[in-house]
Amino acid sequence: MLRNFKSLLLVGPLLLTACANSEYRAERDMCTATWMQKIPPRYVDEVYNKTYTRRVPTGQTQCVTTGTTTNCTQGMRDETFTLPAVRTVDANASQRDIQITACTKKACIARFGNAECKAE
Repeated sequence: MLRNFKSLLLVGPLLLTACANSEYRAERDMCTATWMQKIPPRYVDEVYNKTYTRRVPTGQTQCVTTGTTTNCTQGMRDETFTLPAVRTVDANASQRDIQITACTKKACIARFGNAECKAE
């Protein structure tokens, strides 16, 4: 699970910039590489409330008789409940993401004259 979380953490910012142009993505990739070294991931376990749904009987039964055969069906409803669960999170992600965004905007402004890296 930890390996999947690490992969999501690295791929997540790429999904957010999927609509950005290639110049912006290139600058962001360079800033990401720099700030991943300056502020490396620090994985910690975090307790949170996870919501689950289960089917439970209502106490009502519905029966249908066809000829000499009677078929009864127990009435059911969905019930939601929460239980404590543990997930692994990168405690440094938000601080690093702020730096990556600032670095990317600064690089785009220096190179293209705007924060979106749009060539004019």
